[in-house]
Amino acid sequence: MRGRRSVSLGTVVYLIVGLVVALSNGYGITDLSSLVSFLLALFLWPLVLLGIDLHVSLGV
Repeated sequence: MRGRRSVSLGTVVYLIVGLVVALSNGYGITDLSSLVSFLLALFLWPLVLLGIDLHVSLGV
């Protein structure tokens, strides 16, 4: 039988909080640079709460 991988409740809560923090701090998705910024803010949301700017400029 194959083993199923499941996502823990803690991971789901962490990502939901990250989503709320990212969206409430102006991290939206309009182009590649904003997508990278959004993903950084989603996973590193405690840094966003500390006031660190995670906006990325790819110069494209």
